[in-house]
Amino acid sequence: MEITLDCIPCMLKQALESSRLVTNDIDKQKKIIEEALTVLLDYEKYKNAPDLARKIHKIIINLTGEEDPYYEIKKRDLRAAKELYGFLIAFMQKKNRDLYWALKTAATGNNIDAAVYYDIDIEKCVESELEKEFYICDLDIFNNKLKEASNILIIGDNAGETIFDKVMIENMPQIPVVYAVRSSPILNDTTEKEAYESGLGQIATIVSTGCDAPGVILEECCENFIEIYNNADIIISKGQGNFEGLSERKGNVFFLLKAKCPMIANKLKVDLNSYVFKYNGE
Repeated sequence: MEITLDCIPCMLKQALESSRLVTNDIDKQKKIIEEALTVLLDYEKYKNAPDLARKIHKIIINLTGEEDPYYEIKKRDLRAAKELYGFLIAFMQKKNRDLYWALKTAATGNNIDAAVYYDIDIEKCVESELEKEFYICDLDIFNNKLKEASNILIIGDNAGETIFDKVMIENMPQIPVVYAVRSSPILNDTTEKEAYESGLGQIATIVSTGCDAPGVILEECCENFIEIYNNADIIISKGQGNFEGLSERKGNVFFLLKAKCPMIANKLKVDLNSYVFKYNGE
């Protein structure tokens, strides 16, 4: 997905937020913003928004020496999600472990960071989001592919939603799952560290994509991941960053996300904040 003008203020806001997470030094924050502005002036040379976001993230690392600015945020989100695990299991039992709601649970996890930050009663907030239906749901295609699938690849997104993804996997047919994560810390995205801490290693094989952007850029991924990707019978791509990286590639991919960005909602032809499970095959 191409970078739009609307991405620019969003990236700048993200740069300021990240700088404040790691330093109270106003001069350093100012330097980060100045360098970010220089990069943003040349935004058209970047492949997509994840590629651009990575460049800005590296400015913060270089100027502060902090390689994981969102470390505490990820810890907070993962802790909150773990506390919801029993609630999510009960929700799935209430829904008779229906596959539609398993997918919807994982999509709702795409919202966990905002829920933790803004809502005191996180369980009530998550419950409200869980009950919302998909705007687009290509479940029939998914079910047909499941009948002959011998493996599933899930490309993860943020750290907190790994617990929601775990619930999804536990309520899917027992087909071997590979769960792919970022190669190194970037924003609040999950790496191998958070994936193992969530317990995903007990039910899936965890691998790195080899790409350190906050969204899969296939031409930059490691050979091992590319082989897994090319041989996957089903691919579930979680979140907006992976959608931005993969949306122009036709293939055996299902996008599972909440369209929190107006540009992504427009691209998907859905209302803002809609939940989507969309097949991107030929």
